[in-house]
Amino acid sequence: MTAIPPRSGAAVITETFNALTDLPIVRDIVGTPTDSLAGKTVVITGASSGIGAVAAQKVAAAGGVPILVARSKDKLENVKAAIEAAGGTAFAYSCDVSDADAVTELVETLIREHEKVDMLVNNAGRSIRRSLNLSYDRFHDFERTMALNYFGAVRLIMELLPHMTERGFGHIVNISSIGVQTNTPRFAAYVASKAALDAFSRVAASEVHGDGITFTTVHMPLVRTPMIAPTSMYDAFPTLSPDEAANLVLRALVKRPKEIGTPMGTLGELSYTLAPSIVDVVLHRAYKVFPDSHAAQGVTPISDEIAKADVTKEGGLSTRALSTASVVMADQPLSRAAKRMVRLLPGIHW
Repeated sequence: MTAIPPRSGAAVITETFNALTDLPIVRDIVGTPTDSLAGKTVVITGASSGIGAVAAQKVAAAGGVPILVARSKDKLENVKAAIEAAGGTAFAYSCDVSDADAVTELVETLIREHEKVDMLVNNAGRSIRRSLNLSYDRFHDFERTMALNYFGAVRLIMELLPHMTERGFGHIVNISSIGVQTNTPRFAAYVASKAALDAFSRVAASEVHGDGITFTTVHMPLVRTPMIAPTSMYDAFPTLSPDEAANLVLRALVKRPKEIGTPMGTLGELSYTLAPSIVDVVLHRAYKVFPDSHAAQGVTPISDEIAKADVTKEGGLSTRALSTASVVMADQPLSRAAKRMVRLLPGIHW
């Protein structure tokens, strides 16, 4: 009989913590009636890839009619074709949601061609991960993030609300972030834009409650999408797949709760309410061990092959290497402290 090896107290605590925080919130809602979506016209922004594309496919599979909105017409047509190949119905419209005039024109077109919009999923977004000390001369980061994540979403809501009010029905799903609950360092621009939309939705929901219009905010955890691809550090982080994230969106459309989130996000909110100073200390530690990406630092990773090619026969740096030395650096793996922090909270609901 093989003896069970002893385990450290830290391992037991970590395992218990994970069991409590990694609840099955992203389980597929197969078995849950989705016929409430049958015939519903659902506008989904950012539908050309990632969460939006998969959510659109799930809406169509449930009998809904997804209206695909994004900038890339070609990618939208690919998603539309996939939905139609599976027996569903979808429509695609190219639109830059951060362009106010384009949004107004889009809504006019939708009402003219479809007569109604039952539901809206504000999924299009821009994420910027950069320290404040690298952002002093980059105020445009904050402006362009707000332009899409907040003003674009609000513009779309405001254009659709009169039509929803007239019909006495409408549901709006805003894809927010767990960062709003956990105050993640280096995401000041992104988190602020999502927090603004959260606050707008809470106020708007109270005003239109009697008109049959409801809001759901989804505090989404980290998802493996093209938006996070530039930050290679995330390769070490536990993430949701687009399919798992789309299940949250579908649940928001079907069940229409006020909020969908994770236990980890709720813990973050509660911790900051009860002990904000302690949370600041913990987050500052995380800020120190997880570096800015190369893109945030304004540097370009360089491969070993290129580095070798820039060395002269005499062993010195070539003119090209000297001219770019200040903006080129080798890719660096996570530090040991960072890896330990990642391992502390394994599971998809980081």
